[in-house]
Amino acid sequence: MNRVFVLLLLLGVSSCAGNSADSKTADALRNEVSTAPVAPARSPVPQTPRIVVLGDSLTAGLGLDPADAYPAVLQRMLKAQGFPFEVVNAGVSGDTSADGLRRLDWALDGDVQVLILALGANDGLRGLPPAQMKDNLQRIITRARQRGIAVLLAGMEAPPNFGARYTDEFRAAFKDLASENHLVFVPFLLEGVAGVASLNQNDLMHPTARGARMIAETLWPSLEKMIETGRVR
Repeated sequence: MNRVFVLLLLLGVSSCAGNSADSKTADALRNEVSTAPVAPARSPVPQTPRIVVLGDSLTAGLGLDPADAYPAVLQRMLKAQGFPFEVVNAGVSGDTSADGLRRLDWALDGDVQVLILALGANDGLRGLPPAQMKDNLQRIITRARQRGIAVLLAGMEAPPNFGARYTDEFRAAFKDLASENHLVFVPFLLEGVAGVASLNQNDLMHPTARGARMIAETLWPSLEKMIETGRVR
């Protein structure tokens, strides 16, 4: 029994000594860490404010070099005037107003301050109900504004083959949206371009590089005024 007692006593002393040594080591480490310099917190990298152009093939620049699409022309115009905005071409060929609504969250990624809403051409080509188009566009406008994004609405004209009543309702949908939401409004995106053979490609629907420049020039006065008057937020 005495041997057992002595053995246990020795083990206890050894354990205490080990704990004491571990404790001293831990204290030393804590002291060492506590005296180390603290790295300053990194500031988030500021994002360049964006102007998103949500549209279809007219916006995407179908048949053109990307640098010739009208959003790219707007980018150069902004840079020339010293406005620090990044223009995002969110045009997808074939998109209707419903398609634009479905991909809106993706399109509005980043620090978006202005949305140029340029949808509706494919709704008109397919003869979709103007009331349905108007509802889709209204939902886009509402969701953009909920994010604090200013909206510039670009109107469109329907082809005449669906009759005068359809074209009148189609045109009125854009006018009413602009009035009801107090939007900056460009009544016709293709003003001075539509129907002019020399400004359109062989399909007579999509603008040439020169036609795209004219579209940018049509949008520019309204966009410039929004920026200069602070209507981008």
